[in-house]
Amino acid sequence: MSEVLLKIEELNVNYGAIHAVKGININVNEGKIVTLIGANGAGKSSTLGAIIGLVRSKSGKIIYNGKELIHMRADAIVRSGIALAPEGRRIFPNLTVEENLRMGAYFRKDESGINKDLEWVLGLFPRLRERLKQMGGTLSGGEQQMLAISRALMSSPKILMLDEPSLGLAPLLVKEVFDVIKKIKQEGKTVLLVEQNAAVALAIADYGYVLETGKIVLEGNGKKLLESDDVRHAYLGVSV
Repeated sequence: MSEVLLKIEELNVNYGAIHAVKGININVNEGKIVTLIGANGAGKSSTLGAIIGLVRSKSGKIIYNGKELIHMRADAIVRSGIALAPEGRRIFPNLTVEENLRMGAYFRKDESGINKDLEWVLGLFPRLRERLKQMGGTLSGGEQQMLAISRALMSSPKILMLDEPSLGLAPLLVKEVFDVIKKIKQEGKTVLLVEQNAAVALAIADYGYVLETGKIVLEGNGKKLLESDDVRHAYLGVSV
């Protein structure tokens, strides 16, 4: 049985008067894909923001590898082994693809390891190799998503967090990106995936949590959640 690498206990996040995350508990086991699904505004991105230190938690615990992350700076959290590919990609449009990727390794000093990881991510997304000298802003939406994921991987994280990687992508590209997420897991990485597209997320997830208005209303094995009448009705548009 794999160990719990990231543990969230009774996490609360507020934006002024808005209670965005309401006392949630989540376990992310090492080497697994864990997904948070739910409608827009359910609190998924707020949870990722709290983990990476971009959103201040009101209360609760976020324990990674035995270390409490709340009150740690975002850069220290990234150095400790957590990386985020944010919603909307947020690549550097005026840097080349290669410069974007090397920015992901900003905190690293192991040049041989950086070059090895660069080869690895270019193997995951061969299209990026063809565009190494191209400006990030000239890439298609799908290519920018590939770049955002690859840039996050360049920090050599233990946990890769992905925020809505399928957003705005054509179905064929969604399949390509999610096939790569499965390969990333096979390389021993742990993945915490936030998705509105419940079908594709649960199809590859080892474990899933369903968020509604800041609360976890369902959790369980990814495939079993995919077969759940509640999930099929609410998120897959299936009449039950």
